[in-house]
Amino acid sequence: MKFRDVEHLFRLAAIFLAAVLVFAIARAELVPKDFGKYGHYRPAAIDDVRARPIRHAGQKACAECHVDVIETRMSARHKALPCETCHGPLARHATGDDDTKVAIPEITPLCIRCHAARTGKPKQFPRVDVKEHAGDQKCMDCHKPHNPGIEQ
Repeated sequence: MKFRDVEHLFRLAAIFLAAVLVFAIARAELVPKDFGKYGHYRPAAIDDVRARPIRHAGQKACAECHVDVIETRMSARHKALPCETCHGPLARHATGDDDTKVAIPEITPLCIRCHAARTGKPKQFPRVDVKEHAGDQKCMDCHKPHNPGIEQ
C-alpha cells in the first residue's frame, strides 16, 4: 500500500467524522429535549395540541341550527359523514364568532375524491368512472348534495 492511498483513507475518515459531528449538533439543536423520554414520543406534544384553538364544531353543533339538513341526511348513505368533511372547520361559525356564511364546496372534485374508481376502495363502496358516469356534467346536476342517492 502506498502512502498516497493511506492519505485518502484519512481524508475519508475526516469527512465521515465531520458529518457525524454536524449531525450530532443538528440533532441536539432541532430535536426537542423531551423527545424519547417515553419511547418514540414527545410528552409536551399533548400540551402543544391542547394550546391550539378548536377548529371543528362537530355534528351536534351543526344539528342545533340546521335541523332540516340533518333530517335530510338521516336517510342518506352519507349520514355518518360529518358536515365538516365537506364544508371545512366550523367551530367559529357554530359559536357565532364568525358570521360569514359556510363555504359551499365545489361539489364535483369533492365527490370524486371519495368516489372515483380506484382499486383501494372496498367493493361495496360506490365507485364511478366520472367520464363514463357523468361526462362533463357536475354531480349536483343529478344528485342532491346532502342525500346523493336521491336524484334531482
